[in-house]
Amino acid sequence: MPTVSPPSAGFGTLDLARATLLSTFGYPDFRPPQIRAVQAVLSGRDSLIVLPTGGGKSLCYQVPALIRDGLTVVISPLISLMKDQVDALERKGVSAAFINSTLSLSDVADRMARAREGALKMLYLAPERLEAGRTLQQLVDIGVSLLAVDEAHCISEWGHDFRPSYRRIGSIRERLGTPQTVALTATATPDVRLDIVRQLALRDAEVVVAGFDRANLTYHVTPVRSQSERDTSAIALLRATEAPAIVYAPTRKAVERVTAVLVRGRIRAVAYHAGLDAALRQRAQDAFMQQRARVIVATSAFGMGIDKPDVRLVVHHSMPGTLEAYYQEAGRAGRDGKQSTCVLLYAFPDRFTHEFFIDGAHPDRATVQQTWMCLRAHANSDGVVPHSADAIARQLASSLGDRKVSAALRVLVAAGACRTEAPTAGRVSVRLLATPERITAELTGARAVDRDVLRAFWKVAGRTLEEGASIDLARLPRHLGGQVEIVPILERLAAQQFVTWMRIGAGVRLDPRARHAKWPPVDWSAIDRRRASDLRRLDAMQQYAQTRYCRRAFVLRYFGDPEVRSQCAACDRCLGTTEVLPSASTKQPVRGRPRPL
Repeated sequence: MPTVSPPSAGFGTLDLARATLLSTFGYPDFRPPQIRAVQAVLSGRDSLIVLPTGGGKSLCYQVPALIRDGLTVVISPLISLMKDQVDALERKGVSAAFINSTLSLSDVADRMARAREGALKMLYLAPERLEAGRTLQQLVDIGVSLLAVDEAHCISEWGHDFRPSYRRIGSIRERLGTPQTVALTATATPDVRLDIVRQLALRDAEVVVAGFDRANLTYHVTPVRSQSERDTSAIALLRATEAPAIVYAPTRKAVERVTAVLVRGRIRAVAYHAGLDAALRQRAQDAFMQQRARVIVATSAFGMGIDKPDVRLVVHHSMPGTLEAYYQEAGRAGRDGKQSTCVLLYAFPDRFTHEFFIDGAHPDRATVQQTWMCLRAHANSDGVVPHSADAIARQLASSLGDRKVSAALRVLVAAGACRTEAPTAGRVSVRLLATPERITAELTGARAVDRDVLRAFWKVAGRTLEEGASIDLARLPRHLGGQVEIVPILERLAAQQFVTWMRIGAGVRLDPRARHAKWPPVDWSAIDRRRASDLRRLDAMQQYAQTRYCRRAFVLRYFGDPEVRSQCAACDRCLGTTEVLPSASTKQPVRGRPRPL
């Protein structure tokens, strides 16, 4: 068991923290809410820190981590987020690293060795990684001085982005020797805050909740009746300013369609969503950050950890499913403190889209049982289903649909009925799409290495490559660079439709008790509770869009901000500029004095 400092121990002074803040990050002082948070961490107390988007949550653990001995482990939910944060720290000379599924086994081993030798101050991990293989035991052996749980609302089933893997962080923390823990989030209602403290078993926790009010942001809702009205409104808003802007759309397909509409409208826009390969996402992000593109159209996949302070306009092309998501995304405007605008384009049918997603996320008993019977039917004698979760979903898709099957699998994993196993690192399934003529014509010059990789595949698989062939990347000629070099080439070839590919070796392993007829023990009441909670959050989002009173006050009351006021003079309701759907007799925005709450 590692040696962990007791809660009463001190880890530096606020003056030392301020000096480190200036020398490493270039800021002369902390903001008032940050001071309370940093003092709590320096004192050795467990803490829950709730600061709004742009409020500087990361500094509340990063600075203390730099002035104390030992390793700080940061649990972060997204690969892109942890990479961005580590890259930013490394540019400032901080010894930080991340471990996730993008790394080779040798890279993982190297980073764990650096942590063991004391060469790392901060190590970023996804919660799933802590549960996989020997990672947790290695960290137990090394000793963790401080545990930081980023996006901590994910731990609560009442939060807007509940993740079962986060729920297990409490037991992981116990195995690590119960190190001092700081949980951080930008969006947590009072109920969620209580649940975070309870699930992590924080001791005598200091709860720091900054005011949720972003006084420099002005909130507007524009009603629309059709897709064309949404597009027209978005173009008008974007043409009214030359400043950087973000447009959020609900799906990948919508992102690509809206981007095309804006480009046709002569607005420099790029698309960003999780369906793009890593290189294209990075290219889009760089274009926006470096102002080669003024507008980025994105799903919720964009924004976490992105530090672009001069965004002046955030447009939601349709209504998000929760007020937490809306507040977090809208809060990416005006992070430099200057006046900025957040606009929601709203139509009542937006609700139906989210109801569809909620129904898919919380499958009924029949779907879960049918998925379970499929797993049992395909399991071998060792209880292993030699298909990835995606492949299983495709098998059942004709009768149930991909989304419902994927949700049923998550329910079964959460119940302990089975677990998913990661794909083998070096084995891939590749299917050739391009003709020899296209390959010869297009893969020339700087693309010759791409052609060489395809030739190597053909030598191994022959004509079976046209139907899909299994290839061990480790057995290809060494000059091609192995998995590290070939995987980016595969991503590039797939993006341009030369091939399709996937890692193979993934599967689902059933619990040994699977032979019992009454297994699995799914907690149906928990599923019902979460579904009801999701619907309540959707109700709150819709009420925000439809409220006749101050929108800022609505948001602050939702998050339990004690400083809420009835009017703000900075939303369309308080300004008297609320628009209504045009009719035969009403063409202009409604103007008038808003009623008090």
